[in-house]
Amino acid sequence: MTQVDSAKRSGVAGLASFGLAARAFTYLVIAWLAFQIALGHHTHQANQRGALAEIAQNSLGLALLWIVGFGLGAYALWRFIEAATGTATDGKKAGPRLKSAARGIVYAALCVSTFAFIAGTSREGQAEKQSTLTARVMKHDFGRWLVGAAGVVVVIVGIVLIVNGARKKFEEELRTGEMSPTTRRVVSRLGMVGTISRGIVFATAGILVVDAAVSFDPKESRGLDGALRTLADQPYGPWILGALALGLMAFGAFGFAAARWVKT
Repeated sequence: MTQVDSAKRSGVAGLASFGLAARAFTYLVIAWLAFQIALGHHTHQANQRGALAEIAQNSLGLALLWIVGFGLGAYALWRFIEAATGTATDGKKAGPRLKSAARGIVYAALCVSTFAFIAGTSREGQAEKQSTLTARVMKHDFGRWLVGAAGVVVVIVGIVLIVNGARKKFEEELRTGEMSPTTRRVVSRLGMVGTISRGIVFATAGILVVDAAVSFDPKESRGLDGALRTLADQPYGPWILGALALGLMAFGAFGFAAARWVKT
């Protein structure tokens, strides 16, 4: 391997680690907000914008927001590089590269929204934005079908995450051979619990989008925060939400481990 190739690989590894750490930190804050909802406390929305608002209250909030913004941008760039050149686990196969491209687009949007929040241009919460977008789409012919299809896609993503978490597919992206047996067990359990919990939340959010299409009520489409609050309103909801908050916290902790051992 030439020095140029080594430098490129080191740069990609740095982007991946920085991005995964920023994502992990954001999920830890969302998990904290979910706990607050489970306890019945008034709190920020349990989504990315709510996490940003929570971070902003810290004395070092502005600096942390800049770090999170650049971290999400680094994550998006890393995924775009994978989409262009191939992934560490699947090489140049089309499916994984398309998946990386989709992840890049999502996290590029999150990066932009983070800097919009810093600039003070983001006034609406995620729930309000999603409801507004859903209402606009529904005004058009076949709008309800498009919204419903989008909801089904999110539900499928959630189910895939649950299955992948149960099968520990995430281990394929980690350098598990460099871990001690104890570390590998801990990281594996954190990844399994965290990925399954994340999948449940995604699937719930998708179901709400489908319900919005069926009932022709855009307000039912409320994103991550709406999914968590809907769970909290169910029988034994606070206990269920508390368990999911622990799961999201596990995913955040797993994210820091992934930042350390991710394959690039």
